[in-house]
Amino acid sequence: MLRRQADGHDPGHSLKLVLRSSGDLRRCVLLTAILFACMKTASAQEELEQEREAEWKNGIPPQSIATSLPNNGDPGGVRKWLSERGLTYSFVLTSESLGNVAGGLRRGAVFQGRLETIVRADLEKMAGLHGLSFFANAFEIHNSGGVRRDLTGSFTTVSSIEALATLRLSELWLEKKLLNDTFSIRFGQLIADSDFFVSDTSTFFMNSGWPSILALNLPNDGPSYPFATPGVRVRYEPNKQIVLLAGLYNGDPAGPGPEEEEIKNRYGVNFRVQDPPLLMGEAQYKYNQKKSDTGLAGILRVGFWHHFGGFDSQRFDNARLSLANPLSNGIPAQLRGNGGVYGVIDQQIYRPAGGGPDSGVSIFSRVSASPPDRNRAQFYLDGGIVFNGMLPGRPDDRFGATFIYTQMSRDLAALDRDTVFFTGMSRPIRDYEATLALAYQAQLVSGWSVQAEFQYIVHPGGHIPDPTSAIPGAAIKDAAVFALRSVITY
Repeated sequence: MLRRQADGHDPGHSLKLVLRSSGDLRRCVLLTAILFACMKTASAQEELEQEREAEWKNGIPPQSIATSLPNNGDPGGVRKWLSERGLTYSFVLTSESLGNVAGGLRRGAVFQGRLETIVRADLEKMAGLHGLSFFANAFEIHNSGGVRRDLTGSFTTVSSIEALATLRLSELWLEKKLLNDTFSIRFGQLIADSDFFVSDTSTFFMNSGWPSILALNLPNDGPSYPFATPGVRVRYEPNKQIVLLAGLYNGDPAGPGPEEEEIKNRYGVNFRVQDPPLLMGEAQYKYNQKKSDTGLAGILRVGFWHHFGGFDSQRFDNARLSLANPLSNGIPAQLRGNGGVYGVIDQQIYRPAGGGPDSGVSIFSRVSASPPDRNRAQFYLDGGIVFNGMLPGRPDDRFGATFIYTQMSRDLAALDRDTVFFTGMSRPIRDYEATLALAYQAQLVSGWSVQAEFQYIVHPGGHIPDPTSAIPGAAIKDAAVFALRSVITY
């Protein structure tokens, strides 16, 4: 039996669970149940590993256009020969056209593309190094401009591949698996947005990516596309349902200076290691993730981040005067450390007979909060729904809708009001940016999909003055973007 106690000294009224003594038998039963829940199920783990191996048959990634080519796109058998010896590779070409048809900074269109090269090496197969693997990927990015930077003026992701044109190294790491593959440690040049604060369902949308609350609040966007940074990540998976993650990264992927961050670290080879670190942690609970499962699949994630550096006050100088006050020295007060918490849910709500965990109908949501005194954004919420394989005769097509909402810091809003008070000039008061999106993806052949998407962006930039407007103090108008994306995986 459980008793709930309230600690009078805890303002959050935390609960302390106390197990009443009710005999040795009851305690033994409870202990056995806990141990059983946390115990690794070897047969289930082996089944999952076999599924992963089957996905990369003959060195070909799942959903590859190679399967539609003569001889699986490997006429000499080199790819198969390399995979049998532990080396696999793949290429992903993403091409997009995006047009802003209303509002934003200006109307116009951009074309952009990214060719990603991925190399994986199983060093156990190649050199007998048990549990050791290698990974590297690089991007060739080409475009005629940036839709956010040049057209909409928004900070929320419009396209997940948008970046300055360059040839860029991304990740470069080694990973060691231990304890019968339940524990792994990864070290090298890493990104955090592939491990933390991820919604698997949301990645369908072109505007999915590193949440804007982190991009706005961390130095130079943090360790997310297009940046990787030196770090270490550990993962513990005691059973098929529970995953624990922790990552420690260099806290600034580009470094100080007035230049744009992608120029400061244009090729991804800065390898900075002396900046204050960023710590991230996450716990995951998964259920019904195997294709053979019949229940509704889902993943729950809760996590946190903490940066150990110094951060500028969003409103006050170091004499506690408003930065808008004419008497201010203009030097923001320094606040030590920064952080936030977040939660993610991916939940299947309809699973067709024989369907996998991503089939049918799924919903998702991500939520996060950070302190308003040292951050540009204080609250974030997104969500959406995706329909996969629901159209007769089109089993691989998907469509869905999503929204993204980012609330600006109350201290930023207060600074805007201070500016109006001290200058007597009207200007927008920063409040939020929101995006609504609709998308449809058609698979032409295995490994080649085409996706159409419409996005409507409310208050681009969080409701800020339009630098292109002839009207003083006029805010950037809401933007409407049409986009078409092609993705080919080989």
